[in-house]
Amino acid sequence: MPARILDGVKIASEIRGEVGAQVKAMTAAGIRPGLAVVLVGHNPASEIYVRGKVKSCEELGIYSEQHTPPDTVSTEELLALVNELNERDEIDGILVQLPLPPQVDSKKVLLAVDPAKDVDGFHPMNVGLLSTQRDGLVACTPAGVIEILKRSQIAIAGQEAVVVGRSDIVGKPVAMLLINANATVTVCHSKTRDLPAVCRRADILVAAIGRAGMITRDFVKPGATVIDVGTNRVTDPAEFQRLYAGNAKREETFRTKGSTLVGDVHPEVAEVAGALTPVPGGVGPLTIAMLMSNTVRAAKLRRGSRIPEFSRAR
Repeated sequence: MPARILDGVKIASEIRGEVGAQVKAMTAAGIRPGLAVVLVGHNPASEIYVRGKVKSCEELGIYSEQHTPPDTVSTEELLALVNELNERDEIDGILVQLPLPPQVDSKKVLLAVDPAKDVDGFHPMNVGLLSTQRDGLVACTPAGVIEILKRSQIAIAGQEAVVVGRSDIVGKPVAMLLINANATVTVCHSKTRDLPAVCRRADILVAAIGRAGMITRDFVKPGATVIDVGTNRVTDPAEFQRLYAGNAKREETFRTKGSTLVGDVHPEVAEVAGALTPVPGGVGPLTIAMLMSNTVRAAKLRRGSRIPEFSRAR
């Protein structure tokens, strides 16, 4: 029996509905959550992401503004901009879109963001709050992974989870969230011995390694839940055939566009897994939904105490 497909678009829509209702209530009470996005230069992929974020803010009633310094900007100029946004009370979230130009010290800029406004959840203080199960802002994609599991009624407590990938942005925080939800967690990487055997132990397998179709059926225990965080653009016809030979719909798209999107999980895994997130339409839509949720959460944590019902709700 083929795997149940976990619909990220539907789950993201549910979350956006909940966030929109919270924004409406907060705005009526005199607090409108605000997000500032810093987009340096003209990276086409980053511009598309930022447009999506700004559009979501508009749809949900969140105030948003874009700052677009030129790609010649210095670290000092960006630090000055971040500090100015830190000082503004009506800005609850600051998002610095990566990558930054080579002359900019990215770590220095990200560290300068006030942890209370760090809606990306990357600041070491928020990472520390996550690891000690305290109130803070959690990285959007890992938070989205947990929402998919919970809203799909997939048990986490007591389950064996394996995370493939140890990045600061996805692998480590998703492992921490799974631990906090009482799973037994193994984190794998390029030095892991017999990776397929370790992955086959998993009741929940999270693939976040950035390699197209690397997780094949040999990695998956029958009936396991597989969460595919990867987004890889395939342009090589031989690689396409390895992944999608015989898939007429995908072949037509590949012929027309010259490329196709694939996750870290090979399509054949759908024949073995119990549940699976698709690419596209799985984890991706949750990332922006959780950014909106984080912006509202930051506003509540920062400014909610000024309104009686929000200070109680926290």
